[in-house]
Amino acid sequence: MTIKKLTTPLKDRELGSLRAGDRVLISGKIFTARDAAHKKMDDLIRAGKKLPINLRGQVIYYCGPTPAKPGRAIGSAGPTTSKRMDEFTPPLFKLGLKATIGKGKRGTIVRLSQKKSGSVYFVATGGAGALLSQSIKKAKVIAYPELGPEAIYELEVKDFPVIVGNDLKGRDIFEEGIKKYKVK
Repeated sequence: MTIKKLTTPLKDRELGSLRAGDRVLISGKIFTARDAAHKKMDDLIRAGKKLPINLRGQVIYYCGPTPAKPGRAIGSAGPTTSKRMDEFTPPLFKLGLKATIGKGKRGTIVRLSQKKSGSVYFVATGGAGALLSQSIKKAKVIAYPELGPEAIYELEVKDFPVIVGNDLKGRDIFEEGIKKYKVK
């Protein structure tokens, strides 16, 4: 199986070539955000105010990293469950967000919004936060420092490993997996 390489900011033509199940290595800058940061961004959107980050062509990783050990950019940086961010995600796609990274299946509203906006969902391996952190070369808090690990971080990543969970055609790796292995 071929591993595809992408660099942020993401381009529409690159995303169009992806299929659910493809393995991808992401390099460039990505942002972290979890529940609390998503709520704050949603409040800003509803109030018609500017977000603290420019989402055009960007990736949000659902992650709350642990503190860095000496000599490291970051501590453990594993994915959190994506479904908790579902209600906040469609407005972010409207602002140009091109991908999210997390674990688990996305809800119908997000998958429909992804198709409409030309965005994808990547899955990172849960329970592998220490391993995933090795692909993170730099990390800095850029918004909401009062949220601690749930602050928005800007990460510089090199070959960050993910799998396409939902592609632009609406294919879903979780549904395809069930069909493939379902006993008749």
